[in-house]
Amino acid sequence: MSVKEILLKARDERYAVGSFSARYLTNIGPVLQAAQNLNSPVIVQVSQKELKRYGGSCEEFAREYRRCEKELDIRVPAILHLDHTKDLQVIRDAVAAGFDSVMIDASEYELDKNISIVKEVAKYAHSYGVEVEAELGKISSNDRIETDSSTELYTDPDEAAEFVDATDVDLLAVSVGTVHGAYLTRKPHIELKRIEEIRRRVDLPLVLHGASGVPAQLVQDAITLPNGGVSKINIATDLEQAFLNALGLSQSITNEDVPKIGEAELKLAHQAVTELVEDKMTHYLLSSGRV
Repeated sequence: MSVKEILLKARDERYAVGSFSARYLTNIGPVLQAAQNLNSPVIVQVSQKELKRYGGSCEEFAREYRRCEKELDIRVPAILHLDHTKDLQVIRDAVAAGFDSVMIDASEYELDKNISIVKEVAKYAHSYGVEVEAELGKISSNDRIETDSSTELYTDPDEAAEFVDATDVDLLAVSVGTVHGAYLTRKPHIELKRIEEIRRRVDLPLVLHGASGVPAQLVQDAITLPNGGVSKINIATDLEQAFLNALGLSQSITNEDVPKIGEAELKLAHQAVTELVEDKMTHYLLSSGRV
């Protein structure tokens, strides 16, 4: 199944597919294992900034993903996705490495330029059978690993329709109140009416970024809207915190640091990742048992 097919099924059946940022290569397997355990579709992702911050390349992530997929005999729908990326060369690298989908983030630009950049990427990626996610509106950030933006501009429903028609994208990430990273001062918020208005004008799967720390009921309200809500939900910060907390660490490490961790400690950290993903699938995404 394609990414779009997986997500349209989720939308129609009122659940969402988690797109989990592994960040560390060794966390790819634990995420896939959770999906297998619960018979849930899953997306494993990494962004341009995460590749730079944590170390690794598109090729290394793709190689480890395919190795885990084969070794664990993954039989649920699973996708390897390149998250927030602004550099066209990184997108080319991901396509060459065998990623199933990529995200071009040109949301910092005015509508016309955003459309122009996304249209070019969609044409290129589609020629290789790779699907494309793009973002309209700006999602504010408490986590510079995710994005440079600290400003917020909600997605305009009318612009969303124009954007989708002009670009030929497969998935649309919308700004409806969430933020990247942890919620430090403000309360989590999702504008459900805005999602409904966008859905009336756009028939593509909608993506919710910045879902870490948002209460489960609020997320489920956004998933189960009467005419279909968001069907792909990105989860990054919560996943890394589960990994680091299990190791007794308060700061991020890099992929070069991971082999220095004791085998028993790393096993516990990976188990924490699997349990976190299982919890999200069961109580947050409503995707458990949906395959």
